[in-house]
Amino acid sequence: MKAPTMILSHLTRLATLAALCTSTLATLAWADDHGPRVPLLPTYKAECSACHVPYPVGLLPTASWQRLMTHLPKHFGTDASLDAATTEQISDWLMANGGGRRAAEAPPEDRITKGRWFIREHSEVAADVWRRPAIKSAANCAACHTQAAEGSFRERDIRIPK
Repeated sequence: MKAPTMILSHLTRLATLAALCTSTLATLAWADDHGPRVPLLPTYKAECSACHVPYPVGLLPTASWQRLMTHLPKHFGTDASLDAATTEQISDWLMANGGGRRAAEAPPEDRITKGRWFIREHSEVAADVWRRPAIKSAANCAACHTQAAEGSFRERDIRIPK
């Protein structure tokens, strides 16, 4: 009767290994070139993409997100005010998901484009490229990152306008 126990033990190990592989592959399928990304909160995507791409939450530390949400009436020169319930929902999501290895410290003026990670990642982009009419500034991610609106910034999806 030792053989059925061994077979059951091997089957259990195989099932555990299969579950682990499936979980790992699912995580990798959802990953950017730089690691897993947090799925965008639909409210965040809808509200923020009215003016710009919904930036990945991991690009700023929570303290930066908190300051940005507190100062929506003066959001980089624009009144981006939201009703209290929407502000709270987005703020809660940002606080729960903000920060990470790319956002170890707040960039100057809480601008993603002034953060160390952003500058290092875009170091090969010449200054004149940012000024092209189709790009206008480093904050216009969607100009080059064709899937930015979906929260994906994979290098294979980059198309730099002439």
